[in-house]
Order: sequence, then structure tokens, then C-alpha cells
Amino acid sequence: MSNIGKRPKPEAARLLVFHLLTQVNRQGAYANLRLPELLSESNMEERDRAFATELGYGTLRMQGKHDALIKRHIDRPFEEVDSGIIDLLRMGIHQVKEMRVPDHAAVSETVEVARATIGESKATFVNAILRKATADLTFESDSAAISDSKARLATLYSHPQWIVAAFYDRLQDWASVEQLLQADNVPAKPNLIAWPGRSTVEELIAEGGEPLAWTKNGVLSAKMPGAYKAIRERRAGVQDRGSQLVSQIFLNTANSIADGDSLSWLDMCAGPGGKASALFTDLLQNRPQDSFMANEPSEHRARLVSHVIPVENVMIHSGQELPALGAMYDRIIIDAPCTGLGALRRRPEARWRRTPQDLKELVMTQKELLASGLQLLKPGGLLAYVTCSPHLLETKAQVLEVLHHNRDLKRVDIKPFLPNHVPVRTITPEGALQLWTHLDDSDSMFMALFTRN
Repeated sequence: MSNIGKRPKPEAARLLVFHLLTQVNRQGAYANLRLPELLSESNMEERDRAFATELGYGTLRMQGKHDALIKRHIDRPFEEVDSGIIDLLRMGIHQVKEMRVPDHAAVSETVEVARATIGESKATFVNAILRKATADLTFESDSAAISDSKARLATLYSHPQWIVAAFYDRLQDWASVEQLLQADNVPAKPNLIAWPGRSTVEELIAEGGEPLAWTKNGVLSAKMPGAYKAIRERRAGVQDRGSQLVSQIFLNTANSIADGDSLSWLDMCAGPGGKASALFTDLLQNRPQDSFMANEPSEHRARLVSHVIPVENVMIHSGQELPALGAMYDRIIIDAPCTGLGALRRRPEARWRRTPQDLKELVMTQKELLASGLQLLKPGGLLAYVTCSPHLLETKAQVLEVLHHNRDLKRVDIKPFLPNHVPVRTITPEGALQLWTHLDDSDSMFMALFTRN
């Protein structure tokens, strides 16, 4: 029966997802921030909320693969198709190809959203293309038959080719690259952290979590973070296991320091405050004689940091400006701005936003921050360089360059500071930490330690 002339009745969850896709793909919104807001503004039941979450994040994650299927069935250049049509096609295809939605329901419900949002004539086009895509039973096998490994994996696992190439540069094995790409497409359960002195692991576990392996204060959750009282009261945080491990290694560098001796600590790029909060609360409990400062150049993000850390312990400067202030530190951590290629499973749209040009600019910023950090380092102190990216230019190449330009600098092996339960395979032959999402169920974090001779 035709729907022409009838008032469209879009289903609420799918309509919400279309608005999410529009705001993320067309207006620059962040899915992990915008989706919770859209859900809180709705009155949907929990089942529909879960469906919207899976469909929204999944469509954003897999849209590269869906675009390849769309291109097989449209009669015009992809770039000339209305952006609303593209997002609706992606959404419909994701239900058919990646979820458990029956073909008829996926197509008809998506067309109802199209009728309500972009109009009848465009909805007719959406209907036609979705039916062709649904009937296409050879796309997967044709994609798997692509001879070029980079192009094949980019299509099958929905990653830009330059990112696939970057992963191969580090792993040097296409089977491992495929495992990593596959892991990027599996949603991560929330990793929580109990901040010492503010909350406990036991408190979080009592509300539904379980211990997070490799961490001292971590909890793995099957529920959304907002379900925990300690999270709502800012006594605990959300932090990936890789970031928690980096913080613990950095804290362990003080294990050989006598209890009476004080150290000065600096988090040079505090960001929203995950590592800074973990470091500050741990030091407050275990090394109260030490001093700690968190620096964040963005005033808004600095305010987020000061929700946990006293405002007098938070600075608002660019990292490049800090040497002019005259202070020096025994322990400095630079969690540098990076491409974030190590956290693609948690940020579904990030793979489509980063470009090789971004990489060039970020690598330059990292060099500048390292140069500033070394000026701030006291003799005998330790500097940690951290990125949430395994890209060669942001990791090994940066380390080699800073050593080349600073002959009095030497690398410090991280292995002695690795918590006992963490496998030694996470340490590279050069003594740096390199985690991998497909091996370690964490962000692909990199960490190198330096000291001056």
C-alpha cells in the first residue's frame, strides 16, 4: 500500500538517530556528547534508547563501508547526492547489513523518517536505493576480493585508507592490521576509575561493575557511567584502561624515592582531567608531601579539571609558554594532542574527521611541547611522553628526533615501572609502552620515558 498522501509517522529512535547523524556529519558535533543529550531530551523506553545507541554509533563507525555500497547503486556522483539522503541511506543500510533488523522493517521505517525530514520525492529515492542495496548479495564477496590489501581492509572494516596504511607501518603484518580494524568496530564497555580518597573500587562494583584487569582503581561496567552515584557526584571518573595504566606507570616512577623526599609533578596537557585527576588523588593519598600542577590551555577544559583538582593547582597556559614562568619539575607528563587513532572504537566519527594534514600539524605541536617540557625538567627528573595514537610519526619517530636534538637526554626503560600483572609484551624493544586495542582491550596508547644524563 502506498504512503503517498498519508502523514509520515517516523519511529522515535530512528528519527533521533537521523538528527544525530546530521549534527555529527554536517555540523561538527561529537557523538559521545550529543547522543546522551538527545536521549535525555526524549521520553523513549530503555529498549528504544539501546536501539538508538547501537544504530547511531554503528552507522557513524561503518559509514565508509556503507558509502561503498551506496555508490554501486546510485546513478550520479556520490558527492552530488543530498547529504540528508546519504545519512538516511547509511542508517538504513546499517540496519540491514550490520544489525538484526528485518529487511522490510529497516527499509520502510527509514523511508518514514525520510518522508518526515527531507520530503516525499527524496524519500522515494531513498526507498529505491535501499531496496537495491538490500537485494545486493555480492557486495561483501566483491569487497573481499579486492586485490590491494589496503583498499580491501579499508572497505570491509570502514576505515580511511591512510589510517589502514599507518597501522601497517607499525604492525608490519596485514593479519594483525585486520584484527586491529575489527577491534575498532566493536563498541567498548565503559571503563571507570575510583579516585583514591573520593570513592573505592568496591563502591563501584557494588553498583554493578567488575574489577578492570591491569588497573589498581579501575572498574569495567556494563552500564552507562551516569548510573553510578560516584560518577554523578564527581568522586569517580570514566577513563580507558590504557590511560589508567599510563598514570600508574608514571606514579610508579616515584617508588624508589624516600618517603620524606618531596617531588614536584606537572601534567602539562591536562585535557578534560582524566589523568590529572587520577594522578592528583593518588598523590594526595600516598605522597601528600609532593606538589602537583595541572596545565590546560583551554579555559573551559580547565574548569572541568578544577571540578576534581583545587583551582590553585590548575594553570591555564599553552604548554609552549610554561618555560617563561620559571618553575621546574621532577616529574612531567605530556599527554600530547594527537590524531587519536588509538581510540577509534570509542569515538565513532573520529576516523572520518582526521586527515594527513591534521597529522602534520599535530606532529609539529608535539615537537614544541616536548621542547618546552625538557626546559621544565629538573636534573635527574623524568619526563613521560604519551599519545593515544600508534602512528609512527607520533611515536617512534618523535622519540628518535627528540633524542637526536638533545644529546644529554636518554631514554628510560618503562619495564621496571610496569605493574606486576601487566604482560611484558606491552613493552617495545626500545623500552616504551605500546598498547594495542586488538591485543589489550584498551586504547592503543604509547608512552616513552626520558631523563637527562
